[in-house]
Amino acid sequence: MLYQFHEFQHLAISPYRAWLQAGQAALAPWRAQPAMRPVIAGMELAERLTRRYGKPEFGILETTVQGKHGPLSVPVHERVVDETPFCTLLHFAKADAAEDLNLGSQPKVLLVAPLSGHFATLLRGTVEAMLPGHDVYITDWTDARDVPLNKGDFHLDDYIEVVMRHLTLLGGDCHVIAVCQPSVPVMAAVALLCQDDAVRPRSMTLMGGPVDTRKAPTAVNAFAKDHSIQWFESRFIHPVPFAYPGFGRRVYPGFLQLQGFLGMNAERHVGAHVDHFWHLVQGDGDSAAHHRRFYDEYMSVMDLPAEYFLETVRAVFHDHALPEGKLRYRGRRVDPAAIRDVALFTIEGELDDISGVGQTRAAHDLCPHLPHCKREHLEQQGVGHYGLFNGRTWRNVIQPRVAAFIQAHRTR
Repeated sequence: MLYQFHEFQHLAISPYRAWLQAGQAALAPWRAQPAMRPVIAGMELAERLTRRYGKPEFGILETTVQGKHGPLSVPVHERVVDETPFCTLLHFAKADAAEDLNLGSQPKVLLVAPLSGHFATLLRGTVEAMLPGHDVYITDWTDARDVPLNKGDFHLDDYIEVVMRHLTLLGGDCHVIAVCQPSVPVMAAVALLCQDDAVRPRSMTLMGGPVDTRKAPTAVNAFAKDHSIQWFESRFIHPVPFAYPGFGRRVYPGFLQLQGFLGMNAERHVGAHVDHFWHLVQGDGDSAAHHRRFYDEYMSVMDLPAEYFLETVRAVFHDHALPEGKLRYRGRRVDPAAIRDVALFTIEGELDDISGVGQTRAAHDLCPHLPHCKREHLEQQGVGHYGLFNGRTWRNVIQPRVAAFIQAHRTR
């Protein structure tokens, strides 16, 4: 009933939201008047706090590629390469229109986006930084409330299978990057491909991922560990209401996840909205635009399939299944020690409050047969979780290291 009540509440305040929008439009001609700025700023703040944020667009229309005679602007088109009910493989295809470009020689990179509440567009900055020198693909996960019940369930095994499917589709000359949550299923997928001596990527980069949450546990890890699976199921799992294609599907609703995200840093988010109000009053358009861009993305959340969410909590935070050697894929044991020729790069942030320092690096301990020359680790100072894959440090420091690692391991 909680999900249904949430929908009813959203409908109930829609007239108020419409009044706020109309008020802003009516007062727009007087926006420059000092006396009107607090009124208009308050209306915008109230409207944004009661708004429902839809799935954002990547909106990447072009990138700059280094040609033989200098940098060139190249159009970018999103193309669907593969589609399953719960995931679409998107390709950011670059138009090879100039004669002095050889885009076909760029290494293929599969970015595995987190399936943990936000849409894959959270990695927009990651994609933008990788695009100039790489042929980029990304897993675009589907909001579970939009998947009809007749499409079946989505388990952790299905997640691993999707990653294996995409890696096989892209071929043995690709490189995979897992950002945060996908680190465990991506490592499992690569291990299974190695166990079968099947087509597998040249390199695997794990960024801020919970490979072994026993190392430097964070508040997030402790919360997940201290509550039983039954507790999570009774409080967080709800059926999708009638208004959506996935009516009846059991999910972890996005609005509950958003409450958790905001609650972890409540003081910071309250301060950001207070600052936004004063930026609007003072006419600081740049700061206000930055706030809108960030929160348009941050407030946009998706529902997760219940079975996938509960199985992930159990495997990663309760059983520590991958580092303990207990993780199974459709009844078969996953053996990371089978990874012998896929280069491994682990990246952690000194200030990461979601995946503590050492949790991602633990992946190296699980690959005892991987040569030293195929290993690399980076602990980035002064960076939190989000800064690992977005922002200035990502663009100027981390991404060049990732690009160099991929270039160094383009051959087996």
